[in-house]
Amino acid sequence: MEIRELQWFVALAECEHVTSAAERLNIAQPTLSRALARLEKRMGVALFDRKQNRLHLNKYGEVFRAHAVRAISEMDRAEQRIATLIDPDTGTITLGFLHSYGTWLVPALLAGYHTIAPATTFELRGSAADAVVDGVRQGRLDLGITSPRPADTTLRWTPLQNEPLSLLVPVGHRLASHHRVRLAELAAEDFLALQPEFGLRQVADKLCEAAGFTPRIVMECTELSTLRSLVSSGLGVAVVPATGDASAHPAGAVSVPLADPGAFRTIGVIAQAGGPRSAVVARFHHYIRSTAQPSEG
Repeated sequence: MEIRELQWFVALAECEHVTSAAERLNIAQPTLSRALARLEKRMGVALFDRKQNRLHLNKYGEVFRAHAVRAISEMDRAEQRIATLIDPDTGTITLGFLHSYGTWLVPALLAGYHTIAPATTFELRGSAADAVVDGVRQGRLDLGITSPRPADTTLRWTPLQNEPLSLLVPVGHRLASHHRVRLAELAAEDFLALQPEFGLRQVADKLCEAAGFTPRIVMECTELSTLRSLVSSGLGVAVVPATGDASAHPAGAVSVPLADPGAFRTIGVIAQAGGPRSAVVARFHHYIRSTAQPSEG
């Protein structure tokens, strides 16, 4: 049994039509029909129920498809592992990260790594914290750069640096001229925030809880740029990263440093518990961890 015949079977199971599957695979319809006949003869059972011009997987076909998909996946993985053993600097790394890190941290990391391994390529996927964690856990992402530390202790977490947080208020706000502010002073304010699955929101909620109140959140959004613009429009205040304040905040908003202990989010890199399986990913993982800065909080 050839691997291509397994691939043909999986395509046929998805299309449930010989002509459509043959067109998708760019092979002749009789070739596909003969391959299916050989496969069913080898297995000793029909793998599809025939109904007019359509095919429908039966219970035997469902079992065979599950094993075929695993076999194809294992062969693909074997090819990737052999390729990286031949040249550990060549390969593709799928990196997930929080959207806000895509404007400063991720470009800096990739620029530095490019000088070491210019042949390595990347698939970059910005998302919310929960999606990054789940992607690494499920193997859809090789590595993730996120905050806060995931609750899932089966993932391998390495803290990299602490990113200070500040309070963003509209120009003319009573606290806009302050040099520092404590969150306890904001218990009566209207808050703007990212949605709960975002790491920044989770950190901000814990800071407010430590300050003795639950923030009254009047609007939620999914992007920091939108959050900053909402503050600039006078709709409320928000806890935001202090990194890049001078260029990131719109003209109608003022950033005020937070005086609360723990007013930062710890940025870290996550990998699966056993560490990266690919040499190319392992090398980049080592590089990221080498950039870690001593914690100040």
